[in-house]
Amino acid sequence: MIRKTLSHGTTCAAYYATIDVPSTNLLADLCLSAGQRALVGRVCMDQMAPDYYRDETPEQALTATRESIAHIAKIDPDMEIVRPVITPRFAPSCSAPLMKKLGELAAEMPHLPIQTHISENKNEIALVRELFPPKSTGAKDDSYAAVYDAFGLLTDKTILAHAIHLSESEADLISTRKAKISHCPCSNSAITSGAARVRWLLEKGVCCGLGTDMSGGYSPSVLEAARLAALVSRHVAMGGDEKAKLTVEEVLYLATRGGAEVVGLEAKVGAFEEGMEWDAQLIGLGMVDGEGEIEGVAEGTEEDGNVDVFGWESWPDRVAKWVYNGDDRNTKKVWVRGRLVHERK
Repeated sequence: MIRKTLSHGTTCAAYYATIDVPSTNLLADLCLSAGQRALVGRVCMDQMAPDYYRDETPEQALTATRESIAHIAKIDPDMEIVRPVITPRFAPSCSAPLMKKLGELAAEMPHLPIQTHISENKNEIALVRELFPPKSTGAKDDSYAAVYDAFGLLTDKTILAHAIHLSESEADLISTRKAKISHCPCSNSAITSGAARVRWLLEKGVCCGLGTDMSGGYSPSVLEAARLAALVSRHVAMGGDEKAKLTVEEVLYLATRGGAEVVGLEAKVGAFEEGMEWDAQLIGLGMVDGEGEIEGVAEGTEEDGNVDVFGWESWPDRVAKWVYNGDDRNTKKVWVRGRLVHERK
């Protein structure tokens, strides 16, 4: 998985691991060894899951989470490559006592990010209202975002996946708390969850990046997520909001600088600026010669992928061709913190 995502240019990934501490720790070890920046979260869930795949008690979940946090702090003390992330799977799979304990942990360790899901589909939202009525949580209302906020899990370190069906007040609350959104257009389309209103979120001042969510989607490529984000924005526009459309430049921003801000690394990566670390990929595009052949590629092969450059294109044209037709065959080299972590032979 790590090799595959690196081959698609994913220099940093936020991982939902497993409830199992050794497996979670192994994932952190492997990310550190391979050189992929990673937020590795031991998944917490103590309800609405099979007995063999849930925490026995909130106390046991907290103890196991601390064990994983301690392991990652040991292997990468400065968290240069791997960081632990507090991971309540999503509200329906976490009891109120577990959510409370994770919120207390987040307050105790404010440097740690938090990741979870929000408002992926309408039935899920209805379930959250049923499980967490305001009178039992102290939330200001019965919204999904208010539940996380009531338990101290909606902070400027929080990464919320999906955020498709947010209300105006929820978006305002998320913006006020400076929580971040991971937009997952492939997954949202594949399982018919809905179309997130990214332009609306951005205008609300909510930071957004892109996620692959390979549990629900089909591709490990953030480039695929970028082109699908462009398409999903057009589906939103078909509903009457013409300005919802995202440009090539905007979806690339979500894939790079937006993503860096979502995971709290905007001061280090996401752009080519003085003082920032060298997380980058080298993209190769196939130049078509005068006879219609790809230069330097044997006849009958497609090693340079689906992007054909004829020579008349501007740089924006070439970038757009890559966004809409490119794949891992165009990713020739990938670096993280200046280390070469992938090279296409």
